[in-house]
Amino acid sequence: MPTPRADVHDFDFLKGIWSVANRRLKVRWKESHDWDEFPGTHFGHADHLGGIVNVDEMAFPSKGFSGWSVRIFDLEQRRWAIYWVDSRSGTLFPPVFGGFQGDRGEFYGDDHDDGRPVKVQFLWTRLAPDAASWEQSFSLDGKVWEKNWVMRFTRIA
Repeated sequence: MPTPRADVHDFDFLKGIWSVANRRLKVRWKESHDWDEFPGTHFGHADHLGGIVNVDEMAFPSKGFSGWSVRIFDLEQRRWAIYWVDSRSGTLFPPVFGGFQGDRGEFYGDDHDDGRPVKVQFLWTRLAPDAASWEQSFSLDGKVWEKNWVMRFTRIA
């Protein structure tokens, strides 16, 4: 999938501490509309290597796990690679690639879900200085997408 030309400052808005309302689809690939809702706290950390690397931590206390995102900006290709690792597996997930155009960021990659290959889409939206959203969708064919996780971020003062 084509990705927008990114900027090294795309994720500057995410620094700080955020309250996160999560909605995660309980069952994927069954046309389900049954969502699990739970809180999270996001800790956006400082940039590294002059801004081309940034990390954050997400804690889900009611679910008993946490995770880290590591974002690396490719200066030549002008795009971000976003990697995820969580405390349940200790495995670095395959990256998604992309960037922002205005307040909307699109990121795409390949992964596996229950043993089958899937396309992955992350959509970031900067809603206001203290509000943002993130959505994850999977696709088996790259055309039809099933949204399976939504996060609404509210900055904690």
